[in-house]
Amino acid sequence: MYCWLALLFPTFPFFFDSVTQFPPPSAAMFYSDLLLAVYIITFLLGFPSNILAFCTFCRKVHRKPTPIDILLLNLTISDLIFLIFLPFKMKEARDNMLWLMDFPLCPFTTFLFFVTIYNSTLLLTAVSVERYLGVAYPLRYSLWRRPRYAVLASISIWLVTSLNLSIVYIMPYLQWGSNNSNNSNNNNNSSSSNSSSSSNSSSSSSGGPRPPPHHCYRNFTEKELDIIKPFRLELFIFLFCIPFIISCFCYIRFILILSRLPNIGRRRRLRADGLALGTLIVFTMCFGPYNVSHVVGFVQLENEDWRNIALLSTTFNACLDPFIFYFSSVAVRTMLNSCFRSIVGKLHILRFGAAPPQKSTRSGKYRETVPP
Repeated sequence: MYCWLALLFPTFPFFFDSVTQFPPPSAAMFYSDLLLAVYIITFLLGFPSNILAFCTFCRKVHRKPTPIDILLLNLTISDLIFLIFLPFKMKEARDNMLWLMDFPLCPFTTFLFFVTIYNSTLLLTAVSVERYLGVAYPLRYSLWRRPRYAVLASISIWLVTSLNLSIVYIMPYLQWGSNNSNNSNNNNNSSSSNSSSSSNSSSSSSGGPRPPPHHCYRNFTEKELDIIKPFRLELFIFLFCIPFIISCFCYIRFILILSRLPNIGRRRRLRADGLALGTLIVFTMCFGPYNVSHVVGFVQLENEDWRNIALLSTTFNACLDPFIFYFSSVAVRTMLNSCFRSIVGKLHILRFGAAPPQKSTRSGKYRETVPP
């Protein structure tokens, strides 16, 4: 929300800075506490729902794999990887954005953090394409609707995001190496100027390489920003903008085609609308602000401060994806409904000491059948 206001009202960042002008320690603690709260909420809400979706899709794929289930299974795996490594980011936020853990965990955690985020954009786009093709070209697409193509698409998405974001893994080591080179240059200059008077002190001060930095993928120099800014613009174009345009086209066409079909029930139309709306909300609210900051930083030739606030919205993606699973898969809806009925039954037993009466249901031939 902050970045959209910054784009619409150019003076808003200065107003925000003037209103929230904390002293440096207080500002850092405020941001760390906000980040920690968002991470905890995301983990508590996203981990159970994604575990449930993961078990459901594994059973569904094992029994009868379909392309949509394979794509959603990969999206669930991506969210679970994000959530499993999220406690490391919680620890970083708890330490006021200082990386006090083993340094190799820094590039690895940051790499997986961003890979899973951009995996979601591409996998959600693949789901939208699959839904659109199944409705727009049902006969022709049924000839090519094979699970192995979904597996190849998922592998390609993982490779594309991993290769594009490899710079995220390399950059922390470059920062550490640049600190060591600067330290050695400073030691050489000081030793050459004071070689006759302080030979002992200079030799002791240059005894070895500097320890790793206490920040992770932060505090970039101008030289490092010259590398990162074009990289961020590439992420915006190829991993956000193009997938977003494709998803909008597919879901708009998907809804229009369904609205013209006379034999489509009201419940299926509502599920189609929920799927399209949920995907577009994830794109605009979760991925939009942070990716827009890539363009603003590239145009203004500086690292925007509000990027940290915009990054908070991307973490909620792991909480919103289960809603997309609900509208996309019959298996997930069935599992959630059975879990809800089981919980209601147990609460009824605890309260009244007996199971609730079972409502009579119609024969299976009268039930509405929907494609997976």
